Amino acid sequence: MRPKHRRLAYVAGGVALLGAATALVLTAFQDNLVFFYSPTDLVEREVEPGRRFRLGGLVEEGSIERDGATIHFVVTDLAETVPVSYTGVLPDLFREGQGVVTEGVINEQGHFTAATVLARHDENYLPKEVADALKDSGHWQHAEGAEQ
Repeated sequence: MRPKHRRLAYVAGGVALLGAATALVLTAFQDNLVFFYSPTDLVEREVEPGRRFRLGGLVEEGSIERDGATIHFVVTDLAETVPVSYTGVLPDLFREGQGVVTEGVINEQGHFTAATVLARHDENYLPKEVADALKDSGHWQHAEGAEQ
């Protein structure tokens, strides 16, 4: 084999290895991507059951029910609602009418099962994704002294 052909084989082999490494990295990223949706986004888009994502909005007033260690509540963006269940310890600041971001999966019936629940950390904070979703839906009510 000529040196010219040998170099070409090495370059082609390097490109193939680089392509395989890139494919593996992109596959790993795809498995770890977690998208954010508001209740309205879930109604407007097809989200496949069993896919992990974040759901954010406000905890609907009067919706919290406890069933042993499982808590059932409704997340709303004031336009649409999604029923949620969570088994575990809730953050201290979790309550009705407050901002919440949950991470988990939705089933075929539209019920969201949360693996984690995150609540706001003070009275002027709403998670950015939730605030943006409320602004987009036209239901944003800015509290006095809150960050914009």
